Amino acid sequence: MSITKGEIRSGAYYDSVILMQLQRSLADLPGVIDAGVIMGTDANKELLTQSDLLAPEITAAGADDMVIVIKGEDDRAVQSALGKVDDLLAARRSSGVDAEYLPKSLESAAQMMPDSQWVLVSVPGRYAAGVAREALNLEKHVFLYSDNVTLMDEIAMKKTAAEKGLLVMGPDCGTAIVHGIGLGFANKVRQGSIGLVAGSGTGLQQVTSRIHQFGGGITQALGTGGRDLSENVGAVTARQGLDLLNRDPETKVIVLVSKPPAKSVADALVAAARQAGKPVVVDFIGYSTAVRRVDNVHFATSFDEAAQLAVDLSSRETEKVEASLPDLERFSTGQQYLRGLFSGGTLAYEALLVLQDYLPEVYSNVPLDKKYRLEDSLVSREHTILDLGEDEFTVGRLHPMMDNDLRLRRLEMEASDPEVAVILLDVVLGYGAHPDPAAELAPAINQAHRQAEAAGRHLEILAVVSGTDEDPQDFHAQIEQLQAAAARVFTSNDSAAAYAGRLAKTLSQVSPQSKGESPAEVDLQALYQPMAAINVGLETFTESLNQQGARVIQVDWRPPASGNEKLMGILERMKSKQQGGS
Repeated sequence: MSITKGEIRSGAYYDSVILMQLQRSLADLPGVIDAGVIMGTDANKELLTQSDLLAPEITAAGADDMVIVIKGEDDRAVQSALGKVDDLLAARRSSGVDAEYLPKSLESAAQMMPDSQWVLVSVPGRYAAGVAREALNLEKHVFLYSDNVTLMDEIAMKKTAAEKGLLVMGPDCGTAIVHGIGLGFANKVRQGSIGLVAGSGTGLQQVTSRIHQFGGGITQALGTGGRDLSENVGAVTARQGLDLLNRDPETKVIVLVSKPPAKSVADALVAAARQAGKPVVVDFIGYSTAVRRVDNVHFATSFDEAAQLAVDLSSRETEKVEASLPDLERFSTGQQYLRGLFSGGTLAYEALLVLQDYLPEVYSNVPLDKKYRLEDSLVSREHTILDLGEDEFTVGRLHPMMDNDLRLRRLEMEASDPEVAVILLDVVLGYGAHPDPAAELAPAINQAHRQAEAAGRHLEILAVVSGTDEDPQDFHAQIEQLQAAAARVFTSNDSAAAYAGRLAKTLSQVSPQSKGESPAEVDLQALYQPMAAINVGLETFTESLNQQGARVIQVDWRPPASGNEKLMGILERMKSKQQGGS
């Protein structure tokens, strides 16, 4: 008949890998039927019960007690196994990280390696936030593998990190690659020109592996943790990662990967990606979009497609990216609306179609949706696109392709509206059209700019010139006149509407309170300096970094105050006061 006995070691802390290895070693001993080695949390004791390993003597164990349970063929086998625990633990320590020279605190480790920039944290969740905060106080970036960190702690940590220009990858961040060095669980992939930001650990691993298999390579792969793209957290780390990769000259293509994100957060992150000056591949599981590409953003529906798209884009010499937006600081508070004054009805219609991907509501006298029809075509509302060639405007007057009078008057009216930021015009050339439309439009554009400038505002006036170099109006001369009046000239209606939409959307997202305020930039050098890290938690991460040639110090971490939460709180408050007074 089998016998089960247990032993409690109060305050003895070992990481979960050591516990697993000890459990396996005990289970392999002669006469042992099964073994359990855990920290004494209620959940772990429930698992012992389910495995028929809950010995009566270990029911009183606390969360910070190490529990060892042996189920053996007889009492002699059980007692023999329990007697070998210390030897097995010592053997594990001697084969792994040398414990004799390990610093006992993160602060001591930072003094031993002052050039370290990263701290890896994989301690139990209830302690992880405290370790991460300490790392941030030491001006270190944090790779936070630990899970079971509260949402409140995550939000607070990431807010602090953003203010300091530091990264917190996690909590529950399983993988990252920084300058060729894998953190946590990471595959060995070649270096290249593709950067990733991922809210999914295994998703990041799959995409980076497939990029490698398709012949591409990775600059950086930054994990965010699974909750980063939730509405509560607001993609703090994902935005930092996107900004870093956009500024990184080695990264040609950016890939964003995530488990199902909050739609509002996904929309905002896609909008930020559209401001990047390079191609961005987006694979947000469950994120629906009517198109496969908008501006520089390419949407993928699978990991394989995201990887293949990224490799294809990175192999191109150049990728068409829309013109960069003007400095938003030039616009005054409240400027956000787009007004389009078209002489060509089909050009107006195409502009409305393009703008669907940028602006949720665009009013018009020829709307795509009847609910956005203007009540009075003589009065614009919010974002408005007008077809000035519609019947209501041409009764008793020439078509606006021949007569600019109505459009010149409307241009003056729109330019005087303090909420208008962007005005979009078409200039249609060809036989039968006005012989020199720019000669009338350019002075009016010039006057609109001066009028806005006098009022402390900036106007972005866009002109689409539709024609050829053989048209009687002299195509190039028309462009030159408009550019001389400080109009931004396009020859593609699609591109002009997309630019106008991007700018109007960006301005509408800049509130008066947030305008000009942004988190501190993360120093790009953090990604390119030789890896020097401090590891607090799983010793296997130290061993992994050593294998990859990185410099790393393992902290011989133990729960503060022996896990007494009340005493921990007192110690943390005392430390905060000391730091505040220093």
